[in-house]
Amino acid sequence: MSAEAGPARNGGLDEHVRRVRLPADRRTPAAARALVRSVLAEANLDELLDEALLLTTELTTNAVEHARTELDIEVEADTGGLTVTVTDFAAGPVEDLVVGIRNITSDITEVAERGRGLLLVDHFASRWGTTYLPTGKGIWFRLDRHDVAPPARAATAERPATAVDPLGAGDGTPSAAAMSELMQTNPDPYADDPLPEFATELLTRLAEMVGAAGGVVRLDRGDGQGSQLLARYGRQPREGNELLQVPLAVHRPYTGQLELDAAPSAYAQPLAVLAAERLSLHLENDRLRRADVRRSAWLTFLAEASELLAQSLDVELTMALIPQLVVPRLGQWCAVHTTDEWGRLRLAASSHADESVLPQLHRVLQETGPDSIQARLRESSRSAAQVPLSGPMEGFAVPLIARGQRLGTLAVGRHHGHRHDPDEVSVLEDVARRAALAIENARIHAERRRVAHTLQQSLLPPVLPVVEGIGFAAEYVPTGGDAEVGGDFYDVVPLPDGRWLVVIGDVSGKGVQAASVTGLVRDVIRVLAGDGKPLPEVLVRLNETLVERGSGRYCTLALAAVGPGDGDQLDVSLHLAGHDRPVLLHGAGGAAFVGTGGTALGLLDSITTPTADFPLDPGDSLIFYTDGVTERRRGRELFGTERLRGSAAPLAGYSADVVAARLRATAIGFSVEAPRDDIAILVLRNDPI
Repeated sequence: MSAEAGPARNGGLDEHVRRVRLPADRRTPAAARALVRSVLAEANLDELLDEALLLTTELTTNAVEHARTELDIEVEADTGGLTVTVTDFAAGPVEDLVVGIRNITSDITEVAERGRGLLLVDHFASRWGTTYLPTGKGIWFRLDRHDVAPPARAATAERPATAVDPLGAGDGTPSAAAMSELMQTNPDPYADDPLPEFATELLTRLAEMVGAAGGVVRLDRGDGQGSQLLARYGRQPREGNELLQVPLAVHRPYTGQLELDAAPSAYAQPLAVLAAERLSLHLENDRLRRADVRRSAWLTFLAEASELLAQSLDVELTMALIPQLVVPRLGQWCAVHTTDEWGRLRLAASSHADESVLPQLHRVLQETGPDSIQARLRESSRSAAQVPLSGPMEGFAVPLIARGQRLGTLAVGRHHGHRHDPDEVSVLEDVARRAALAIENARIHAERRRVAHTLQQSLLPPVLPVVEGIGFAAEYVPTGGDAEVGGDFYDVVPLPDGRWLVVIGDVSGKGVQAASVTGLVRDVIRVLAGDGKPLPEVLVRLNETLVERGSGRYCTLALAAVGPGDGDQLDVSLHLAGHDRPVLLHGAGGAAFVGTGGTALGLLDSITTPTADFPLDPGDSLIFYTDGVTERRRGRELFGTERLRGSAAPLAGYSADVVAARLRATAIGFSVEAPRDDIAILVLRNDPI
């Protein structure tokens, strides 16, 4: 159904018709232009090319932007001219129709109110109109050849002889070619920042078309720098002149305006709106591109911040690192407050872009009162919500929450002349979440370290006994630093007969489970040896205990009972249960392994533990160790027992403390890698008075 008669058709053999359906896509205007260009070439109507491409671009662009449906494009050329119809499928009310011969007497501003596309159609088309169908509506235009007289105009449509046609007649009127150039002006896709050059070119073409003496384009990107001059033409628009001002249709935080110092005319405003909208489209692309680049930079920043925070398991160091991440990129100052066991906030770390202002910042943060920053921080901590900060240190505070636990607050001050945009606020909230998690992880690690240290101390003697004529020394390095409990242990126990029992052992595995077995072995040895049981019996009963326990863990042991011998000698009774043989370091020089290996405890119901008895001359040392020493690795190479003996030989004559410390340093320095197993070294020396 048509509200008015459709475009006049000139049937005949010379007709060229093309119909195509295109999607609501930004590439549709280009496809429609290509279709029109091909039909004009076939019909030898190249003289209509500029006007046809201009009007086709406008109608298809408007349909894509406003209807947002598929488009039917029909292009028909004949010997007299060209007819193009653009039909969309958007539902809408039928409005009064303007159709027929170009209405040159109508007020041009009335046409402009219905859209710049109809303004251009009304200006360049011979005839145009709108057709309404049940499924949508279409707009058509007719371009007659220049040598074909237009149809006779109705009497009511004729223009008075004294009137001036602002768009269609007279010198200085924009031509179709000029309009086409204005609409097809685009930024250089290969330039680093094409907008200034593009805006200048667009403004220049517009000013020349409307005869403006000058013009500017101002843009504020919302980055704290205020309104900047993006483009300028001619002289600066003079204040007091009646300026043509058109706001740029851009989204926040962008704002801008196009200003022209132009003489009033009916077509200057529509053309300025047309240029402003074309510029706005590319400014929106610039805003989105910058937003994407910014978001990508924020993601990179968050990844780097997470990596830095994850590298530290020290609570104080982690809290000191947080302000350094925030300042100056996200704020002028930053303060981290933590909550103590009574719920009070304590300043843990702070930073300011200007270090000389730090004392003032600390004073402000310590102030009390209902309007102080302290009160706002307490409010943020209690409510677990973002709270604004006012006064000389303006900014906002976000709570530090990890695993549902409130740890404190992160306060950030804004830079002068800049307010945090939503993206920056989101990044700061994300930094606060990651910082809180890093603080909580560091606290958990500190607690594990404390527990491991306490447990380890309970498994080792606090000090070695001081015995006349015997020197004792020990070195211990647990795997994983001070946060893990090792399975190696040593002990020196007095026996009822006046001798001393030297014990060194290695429980398989590490951690809390290995520590529980270590504590069991140590306590059983102390109880049985304290009751005067012979060492072979002690080992048998200990083996039975471990087998009955059924933990799957075994233990190697070296026990040596040391007491006075002949003269200045010490008598040693050595028992090995699957443990490495100790090194006998002679005071006069030379080192050798002593003892015979036996069966590890906790694996078999019956064991063998050979006994080796030998004297320890004055100055001699007996060196016990665990496999963390001999199995220390450097690539595929092991430290080994022979290297241990060779390292001990030059230490003849040194005290037990020096021997133990030197061997520990030699074993650790053998490889740059962290120890894979616990290292324990125990030295006893015959130190005659």
